This record gives sequence, structure tokens and C-alpha cells, in this order.
Amino acid sequence: MPFDVFLNVAVAGVLTGLVYGLMALGLSVIFGVVRVVNFAHGEMMTIAMYLAVVLFSSFHLDPLVMLVPIAAVLFAFGYVLQAGLINRFVTRPEHSQFLLLVALGIIIVNTLLIVFGPDARTVQTSYAYDSFQLGPLIVDATKLYAGAAALIVAALLFAFFRFTLIGKAVRACADNYTGALVIGLNVGRLYALTFGLGAACVGAAGTMMTLIIDVTPSVGPTYTLLAFIIVVTGGLGSMPGALIAGVLIGLTEALAGLLFTPSAKSMFAFGILVLVLLFRPQGILGTRRS
Repeated sequence: MPFDVFLNVAVAGVLTGLVYGLMALGLSVIFGVVRVVNFAHGEMMTIAMYLAVVLFSSFHLDPLVMLVPIAAVLFAFGYVLQAGLINRFVTRPEHSQFLLLVALGIIIVNTLLIVFGPDARTVQTSYAYDSFQLGPLIVDATKLYAGAAALIVAALLFAFFRFTLIGKAVRACADNYTGALVIGLNVGRLYALTFGLGAACVGAAGTMMTLIIDVTPSVGPTYTLLAFIIVVTGGLGSMPGALIAGVLIGLTEALAGLLFTPSAKSMFAFGILVLVLLFRPQGILGTRRS
């Protein structure tokens, strides 16, 4: 098989992996700060995907244009969800949190099924079949735009946590919950903000995913599982780790689909997870907990 084919497939996989990484970044942020595992993460992404599809089919609004508004809608949804419901479960046993968020995911899937039906929906933009050629490299335009947008959103999130006062306050809550309370931080509000930011990340990722795949109500649980694989592979609570692991999984899936069959993609993703758990249980960029 020509090397050009491998190169093109690998680049496509990396670009898709950037969107995967942004999706998992939201899950990593929520767990790293709030210490709640969002088992409805992929289902929340499906909401964003349907918003993008409806806005495109009804008003011909490009998903690239609607990325920020849809992310803002998911931010508001996540903020209200955390402040009004999930925050009451933060100090409860983990199985209570698990049941709550699994129930939320099931409600989202079935609501979308009632409203939109089981048929796949898609977005056909004017550049859907465009590509860019650089020598032997041919890059699909939609994946390039989606990957670039995911990288920009991830960079903005990193900058927010590193350089803003609110971002530093959120990091303080993650590092020392009791200490944050002692110095007077409104931990409940910061938790809601963090959950909103995680939801905004998955909203942005879902908007970009509509350029790459069709959407059905049933894709939510699949991407929840994929987000967990990426987060565990990258390291629980590690934002750079989630992005790197997303790229790794995207690249692996693309090459597995080329060398074997598309149905083998998940097998290789789980294979990477098993290897990481065997040889580096804390994840690629994770740290061991004492």
C-alpha cells in the first residue's frame, strides 16, 4: 500500500482525534474539579449535534458559525444542571452519582428519540466535498475546519484556567476543597461554572462532529464510552492528557479502519486502554495518587 495513503489517513485521523480530544476535555475538566463522573457526557454532545442539524436545516446556519452559540447553550444547560441538581449529589456516595447521571443520559436519549425519531440526520455544507492538496497530502476540508476549531477552543480553555482569576479559583477548588471554603470561595458556584465549561466543550465538539458523522439518538452512549477511554488513557483530570489521548485514539481508529476493517476501530481503542492500564495505570500524563 502506498505511503501517501497512510499519510492521508493518518492526517484525517489526527484531525478527528482533535475533536475527540475536545469532547473528552469536557469530561476531564468536570472530573478534575467537581470529582463527579458525567455518565451523560456523550448524550449531552448529541443535544449539541441535533441543535446544529436543526439550525442548519431550518435556517442554513453553518455549524462553524453556530459553534459559539451552541457551546453557550450547552454551558447554560450544564451550569443549571450542576447548580440545581448535581451539586446535591457531590457529597453523596459514588453509586448515587452514577445512577443520577445514567438516568439523565437515558432521559436525553429517549427524549431525542421521541422528538427526532431513529433516522440519521446529517449536515451537507457547501464545502462538504472540498479538500486541500499539499503535494501528496490531500486533507478533507470539513475535518480540517473541525480539527482547527477544536484546537482553538481547547487553547482558549487552557488559557482561561491558567491566566484568569476565575480559572485560578477553580483550580484552587480542585486542589483543596476545604482550603477553598476557608478562604471564602463560593465552591458551589465555581462547581457549576466548571460543569458548564465542560458542557460547553462537549457542545463545541458535538457541533464539529456534525461535519464528520451522521447523528442519531443512539450515538450518545457510544461517545460517552469513547470519552472515558480517552480520559483514562490520557490521565484522569489531566487536560493536556485528554487532548493527546484523543489524537492518539483518532489516529489509531483511522489506521485500524485502513489496515483491517472499520468495525475494528473500537477493538484497537480498547487495546490502547488495556496497554495503558497495564504499563501506566495513571494514564499518559496522569500522576499517581498516594
